Amino acid sequence: MTATDRSRELINAAAQAAADKLAHDVVAYDVSDVLSITDAFLLASAPNDRQVKSIVDGIEERLLKELKAKPVRREGERDGRWVLLDYVDVVVHVQHQEERVFYALERLWKDCPELDLPEDAKATRAKGGGPGDAATDAAAEPEPGERA
Repeated sequence: MTATDRSRELINAAAQAAADKLAHDVVAYDVSDVLSITDAFLLASAPNDRQVKSIVDGIEERLLKELKAKPVRREGERDGRWVLLDYVDVVVHVQHQEERVFYALERLWKDCPELDLPEDAKATRAKGGGPGDAATDAAAEPEPGERA
């Protein structure tokens, strides 16, 4: 089973909205083969709480305006460190960069295929500072003798 056309449409619109709000490290995974509750995850990050909220607002506005989609659940907005938007077919995670590195969701879903995203969203990976960035990954690794 692969992500539906509707899921891909939602992911692409959300990814573009995140890129428009200057999100970092936007990536999407097709999790339909391993999860029955959703088709895809979109991950994005920002260097501060205010930008996390701005990205979330931009995604919600775009999906409502262009695709008439509203999230059935929105969690984590108060703290602005990790906001989850649940659109049933897709789940969007917008995290502060520190949470993104600490929780490393990419590592959980690394065996799932990545979904192709709009060029603006792909370009966010060049901003660095998130998972997949060599400096960030090295900083996240425990020092010798530390517990993982």
